[in-house]
Amino acid sequence: MAFQAKSPELRAVDRSVMHYGVPAALFPVAALGWWWSFRMAADMRADGMSGMAMSTESAMSMAGFLVAWLAMMIAMMLPAMTPVVKLYAMASKQRRVAPLSTFVGGYLVVWMVLGIPAYFAWRSLQVPMADGADWVARLAGGSFVAAGIWQLTPLKDVCLRHCRSPISFFLRYGGRIERPLGASRMGATHGLFCVGCCWAMFVVLVTIGTMNIGWMLALTALIVTEKTFRHGERVAMIAGVVFLLLGAVLLASPGAINSIT
Repeated sequence: MAFQAKSPELRAVDRSVMHYGVPAALFPVAALGWWWSFRMAADMRADGMSGMAMSTESAMSMAGFLVAWLAMMIAMMLPAMTPVVKLYAMASKQRRVAPLSTFVGGYLVVWMVLGIPAYFAWRSLQVPMADGADWVARLAGGSFVAAGIWQLTPLKDVCLRHCRSPISFFLRYGGRIERPLGASRMGATHGLFCVGCCWAMFVVLVTIGTMNIGWMLALTALIVTEKTFRHGERVAMIAGVVFLLLGAVLLASPGAINSIT
């Protein structure tokens, strides 16, 4: 049967489906991640109130932490992935590609691997954090300073450009995405660029309390803004200055950590 080009009306419908349908599909998944993160945060607060000095034996297992970490990644990173996911969905309308789940799965695997060192750091900080040790506050201050410096570096800018330009990313890394392995590799590559953008923010999150919902919300807003808004690069630089100021405050006055956590 001869190929028939779509009418302008049908193309407009396709664009509307991509524009609104993809965010609508991602929203429930992100909402589930936020629900689980809130639940884990409440459990952690309950554990902290039941005993001020939490022993390492009673700390969350690695499996439990990685589940919570995955929920946090889904909650915080999926909103910023929307432009890339939209483009992948458009590619699926034009030619045969691997299922979207293979692309997203490759992306999440990168963040899950990062969750392993995050677990050991989180576990090491639980007791001194509960005891209010000054060095933990200074460590948090150092992580803010590191995040501030990273926000202003050319490497951060390179990673951010890849995340802000999904078309360029597809043209460079979109080979063989009709195969699950190729789609997973592409998702993992995108994940690595996202890690390049955001790793320092997650170091901050670990040092001030991994399931700190207030900071999760604030950093999610920052990640989405710098990756998807028109002047995102400027927002990233402003955030870097703010991080440096917060770090300086915590290094000079560790007790100030109670005011920001």
